[in-house]
Amino acid sequence: MHKITVVFISAVATAGASDAQWALEQSSLTYHVSHPLHQIDGVSHAARGKGVCSSGECDFLIAVPVKSFDSGDSNRDLHMLQVTRGAEYPLVTVRTKVPESDLHSGTIHADLEVQFAGQTKQYKQLAFQLTATGNEIHLSGTIPATLADFKIEPPSLLSIPVKNEIPIRVEMTWRRS
Repeated sequence: MHKITVVFISAVATAGASDAQWALEQSSLTYHVSHPLHQIDGVSHAARGKGVCSSGECDFLIAVPVKSFDSGDSNRDLHMLQVTRGAEYPLVTVRTKVPESDLHSGTIHADLEVQFAGQTKQYKQLAFQLTATGNEIHLSGTIPATLADFKIEPPSLLSIPVKNEIPIRVEMTWRRS
């Protein structure tokens, strides 16, 4: 359930990077789950991604194994895999297209298509901070995911369900190849 750490396919490309290819170098995807009795954060560093820019548009794809998220509690992580149907749908994927012209400022607005737990959700115009250094770009932001977005029944503890909101904090570094 909590592993809805939807892996973000970042729209990263440097200004003037026609026909550029990008590889995801590092990632930290952190989901947050809230329950009246405690707060849970789970993280994955296992995302893989690729981006290709051509004719002024950049296409990005990212995938992360659902089982790669670690909340610090192996029992909770196993339950999450069951709730999210991780055996049947082992990857979270994110796709986006971003015009290269949008990548000249410190903020980009991206439309994301996220596939998770057998469902697809579109997120429109999400803002991400972008910092370019040489051939690298660092991207950070939050995806406002909810359990309902992916038709996941909120798990409960002591008959009290977790909150529907499961924001995913995205930190990624992309390298131009």
